[in-house]
Amino acid sequence: MAKVRVGIVGGTGYTGVELVRLLVQHPEVDLVALTSRAEAGRKVADLYPNLRDRCDLAFSEPDDPSLLACDVVFFATPHNVAMKSVPDMLARGQKVIDLSADFRLRDASQWSHWYNEVHAAPELLEQAVYGLPERNRNAIAKAQLVACAGCYPTAVQLGFMPLLESNLVDSAHLIANAASGVSGAGRQPNVANLFAEMSDSFKAYGVSGHRHLPELEQELGLINGSPVGLTFVPHLLPTIRGIHATLYATLVGDCDDIQSLFEDRYREEPFVDVLAPGDYPQTRSVRGSNHCRIAVARPQQRDTVVVMSVIDNLVKGASGQAVQCMNIMCGFPETAGLTGIAMMP
Repeated sequence: MAKVRVGIVGGTGYTGVELVRLLVQHPEVDLVALTSRAEAGRKVADLYPNLRDRCDLAFSEPDDPSLLACDVVFFATPHNVAMKSVPDMLARGQKVIDLSADFRLRDASQWSHWYNEVHAAPELLEQAVYGLPERNRNAIAKAQLVACAGCYPTAVQLGFMPLLESNLVDSAHLIANAASGVSGAGRQPNVANLFAEMSDSFKAYGVSGHRHLPELEQELGLINGSPVGLTFVPHLLPTIRGIHATLYATLVGDCDDIQSLFEDRYREEPFVDVLAPGDYPQTRSVRGSNHCRIAVARPQQRDTVVVMSVIDNLVKGASGQAVQCMNIMCGFPETAGLTGIAMMP
């Protein structure tokens, strides 16, 4: 049986090279195109030597004809790139998986408010399926266009989901206190992200409004069945990879065993691991893997539930989740190419 031909638009950033790392090991994939205007003509392994002897491709221009022959195209690009090319790809019958924010929000005016631009393909927003497999597996299987969930939204939604689905908490006053490694800011040079600037320190940012907030409130509202109120405070961790989200909600329903609620909800999910009571997740336990590890507690048996959720922001928060969506779209085993164990130490 022929392998699926896959291309990546925007292969030089962290999510792009993470996609390459995962796809060159995928048993059902033939990676045939990898585009970058800035690095066109350069061997991929010259930029990322970890791919020596695993990827012999060179970066090509975005109009590379081999991209037209791909069955699946990933966009690992900044916002406002995919939306300009996706309509033509869909018309050709290609499947598209977008890792940017171009198709996550269903309201074009809301997107324009947060990204300060006019959306170039608003007619596709309703067609795009939100790429969080633990919620939308059946819809992803039928989709031609998938908008992968953001990194913070993945960790936060997986943590809140069992509580909201069971109507157990006050959905008007949710709190998400989350911290990400610096790779979440991308590969472009930025003084604030220099090692000497961010190491041995810890800071909040985007407190007055982060671009993931409308995505979070939109999707948590869909889980809840009605609008939610969320206070979202992101932080910068002095690490390269990883997100740790600590979530708070007030109980309003009866539940004698919240631990079992979470265990039952995720029992059949291959990439969500609910830890035993008293065992709290660490970002290093998911580094390089597609897993989300979750712990839930009810301190002093009071009415506040605390959920701790950790992911690797570049894998389950981005490229690994994109490959998981591709597996579902193409009818492959959902774990194909994603069975790697987290790297410790």
